Amino acid sequence: MTNNSCETHPSPSKVDCLIIGGGPAGLTAAIYLARFRRRFIIVDAGRSRASLIPRTRNHPAFPEGVTGPDLLARMRAQLERFSLNSVIESEVNQLEDVRDGLVARLEDKQIAATYVILATGIIDVQPPLPDPLTRVRQGLIRHCAICDAYEMTGGALAVLGNSRKALGTALFLTGYTRNVLLCSMGAKFDLSTQDLEIAQRQGIRLVEARLVSLHPLENGVAMHFKSGERIKVEALYPALGAKPRSGLAAGIGVRLHEDARIIVDEHQRTSHPRCYAAGDIVTGLNQIGVAMAQGEIAAVDIHNSLRAAEGRALP
Repeated sequence: MTNNSCETHPSPSKVDCLIIGGGPAGLTAAIYLARFRRRFIIVDAGRSRASLIPRTRNHPAFPEGVTGPDLLARMRAQLERFSLNSVIESEVNQLEDVRDGLVARLEDKQIAATYVILATGIIDVQPPLPDPLTRVRQGLIRHCAICDAYEMTGGALAVLGNSRKALGTALFLTGYTRNVLLCSMGAKFDLSTQDLEIAQRQGIRLVEARLVSLHPLENGVAMHFKSGERIKVEALYPALGAKPRSGLAAGIGVRLHEDARIIVDEHQRTSHPRCYAAGDIVTGLNQIGVAMAQGEIAAVDIHNSLRAAEGRALP
């Protein structure tokens, strides 16, 4: 028999685990912890990258695709079967070390936890154009060629950026279409002679003219350049980098990669003995399924660590 009044219901006292971030990684970890009958709280600021996804068709078990908001809502509904009050819509301003755990300071309260899972994600750098997030939600600006390039097969596509990373994205897209534009938005291309030769061999058009504006069309977007040229494409793929939300981790001395993402081991443990990390904040493949798996791994390891401390596990 399921006991919906189990220990997952939050209280002002110390919880077993605080999860910071309510995207796929954080919610998956919470669902597992709920099923382990652990006391946990999620603090979610409502800024998951998944919430911007207009529809993904590469996530298993959804043959017709699923929108990011719908996926998150399904996961929230699943979590509510175990605990109706496990999510706090707020933001953690600071983490502090305390005896046998960590304390999270919010604007109007603090939460003590034995363990913390950081599922804070990253912020994609958007092109310097008006209202880019609306264009992301419309599917005109796309940040994951792995996720949706298949749906763009045969279409005209533009990659934004002047770096080798941008060229790498353009080369990835040539596996789906021969109509790929690499736009530096007015900057000089930071590419070697060999890079330029590779782009030419693959038929990638290079444009250095400054991009002035985007105009949505019925089946794509019109790119307007300062030179006066207009180019119609079906979607834009910015390759401008991302900003990891790793400030909380840095504040408690967690080791970071050069790109400021969090370093973890095979159990999602960070260099801090009470802190785990999962999802896009961790270096690796930014995919929903990967984030979910990392959330599962972190939750299981935390449960096993707690069991050991409680004397309910073999040495």
